[in-house]
Amino acid sequence: KLLHKATGGELSLRKAVSNAARALLMFVGLLMALSAVGIDLTALSVLGGAIGVGIGFGLQKLAANYVSGFVILAERSMRIGDSVMVDNFTGVVTEINARYTVIRSLTGRESIVPNEMLITSRVENLSLADPRVWQFTHVSVAYDSDVEQVTQLLLQAARSQSRVLQEPAPSVALMAFGADGLEFRLGYWIADPENGSDNLRSLVNLEILRLLREHDIEIPYPQRVIHQRVAPL
Repeated sequence: KLLHKATGGELSLRKAVSNAARALLMFVGLLMALSAVGIDLTALSVLGGAIGVGIGFGLQKLAANYVSGFVILAERSMRIGDSVMVDNFTGVVTEINARYTVIRSLTGRESIVPNEMLITSRVENLSLADPRVWQFTHVSVAYDSDVEQVTQLLLQAARSQSRVLQEPAPSVALMAFGADGLEFRLGYWIADPENGSDNLRSLVNLEILRLLREHDIEIPYPQRVIHQRVAPL
């Protein structure tokens, strides 16, 4: 179950404190355990330094992910419940751990992203920006169609959907003179992309198809003329 954005900041802060406390307790517990069994911690400092250098190179990426995780949680640049896009993967942040972050897409897929990637690469946090998203669909009609009528019908199709914003208003543009017909683009804004975009585009297209058929406006299909040459006998 996805967490509400209203609690995302609080949950992220709790996660940061919890991870920091866990790491500190583990470190203190290790020192106390070594001291309890009679191991001289000062004697281990030299050996630990040499081993630490070798381990450091091997765990460089792992350490970078942990550090990046603490940076994300401390800065609160990304919170549980935020809608983000990372490396062309769009979804909602469902979990922020010290080493990785879990992002769940609208299709149910989950992506485990190393925290270092969230620090070093470009990340779009859609929840911090304007939530409105611009969508469009292309429509072709026959050359003998009434351009003004087609424009009004396309606008009507967009306005018929409750999720389409009335401000900014939908717009129609004649984009090109195609090989088979006039090519229009219908653009409109939505404020809830988390509810899906393809489903809304499908509803708009179905309404466009219904309106064009109702007004006897032809939707052209590719036509090809084949010339056959007959070889002389």
